[in-house]
Amino acid sequence: MTAPMPNASPLPRSTHHGRVDADHGRLLVQCADQPGIVSAVSTFLTKSGANIVTLDQHSTAEVGGCFFQRTEFHLPGLAAARDDLERAFAAEVADRFDMEFRLSEAARPKRVAIMVSKTDHCVLDLLWRNRRGELDMNVVMVISNHADLAEQVRPFGVPYFHIPATRANRPEAEQRMLELLRGNVDLVVLARYMQIISGDFLDGVGCPLINIHHSFLPAFIGAGPYQKAKDRGVKLIGATAHYVTQDLDEGPIIEQDVVRVDHRHATDDLVRLGADVERAVLSRAVRWHLEDRVARHDNTTIVF
Repeated sequence: MTAPMPNASPLPRSTHHGRVDADHGRLLVQCADQPGIVSAVSTFLTKSGANIVTLDQHSTAEVGGCFFQRTEFHLPGLAAARDDLERAFAAEVADRFDMEFRLSEAARPKRVAIMVSKTDHCVLDLLWRNRRGELDMNVVMVISNHADLAEQVRPFGVPYFHIPATRANRPEAEQRMLELLRGNVDLVVLARYMQIISGDFLDGVGCPLINIHHSFLPAFIGAGPYQKAKDRGVKLIGATAHYVTQDLDEGPIIEQDVVRVDHRHATDDLVRLGADVERAVLSRAVRWHLEDRVARHDNTTIVF
């Protein structure tokens, strides 16, 4: 039998279901903690004619910490006013508090590229959830270093680019991918893309990357990790979704989950259960990024 582990705290919830109103905005800010931040942000939005719908905040310490806040608001005519609103906020609030911020229109889906190798469960799950309206994004392309999944992706109407990539031709392959991605996407999802991403690629792509990988304790490196896990008698298998950095699989973690297993599970069962948890974890991480719920702080994240 298997059962998901109980969550230590509630998962972030979507405030809206389906497409949101065109006048719905999101503001994510971070800066050194100090008095007056919440008041300044709220006053600015109110003076601009906005109605605050939700507001979440977090400080890493009572004194000398870093402050994070996510605000959702409704402002009639947001699309037309967005650029002026952003400039005014920078001048009146962000400069005053030495603040980093991101202002977005909730009704404008982010442009997403998915990169995959031969394993299909994550890429097909993302495309399926997008088609059902569960993930509000525009998937503008799928890139793969193999041609195997082209026919499976085709029914979703997403362009599929086959760019062979190996250790031998990595610079040339990454340059071709950058030509497709740079300036055209807001997020890249590595849905079981089994090639190392170079630092030059991360510097050049111009947007965040989210990766998914299985999580075992102890770690089983190399080929056949599920068989190695079975041979060691693991009791938990899971998955981790994280932002990609130059340190392989060590970027800021967005989401994790596990399922319990025991001696009665065969290796094929572990593979199946691992695929299930990978799909769930990756889809949650992507959703939270799309909804501007994730703030990065050093090598960790705050997820509202």
